Amino acid sequence: MSTQEQVVHRYMDGFRRSDHDTILGCLTDDVVWTIHGFRTTEGKAEFDSEIENPAFEGSPELAVERTIEAGDVVVVTGTGVGHHRENGRFRFAYNDLFTFRDGLIAQVDSYVIPLP
Repeated sequence: MSTQEQVVHRYMDGFRRSDHDTILGCLTDDVVWTIHGFRTTEGKAEFDSEIENPAFEGSPELAVERTIEAGDVVVVTGTGVGHHRENGRFRFAYNDLFTFRDGLIAQVDSYVIPLP
């Protein structure tokens, strides 16, 4: 496993535990996170506020099915389960593209599809 893949898997483990320090330690200060069709956050402070979004409770369950690396980009596909405060438990498929700069994640492009 490459160094970039190790960073991505550390980031994913951080999300499974809602571990802010672990997640933020994987990111550049000017990180941009785009959840396509939903929102974009810019910088670590904004990113930090989305780690435990108030609309959700607990940490997500995330299963990584595939990891692909090409140059400065690592792509992860998988499935997950979240818990929305008003709508309850939900399943989803996701695809995250992590773009690296100087060994850290500088951009995250997330594509999330609800599953029945």
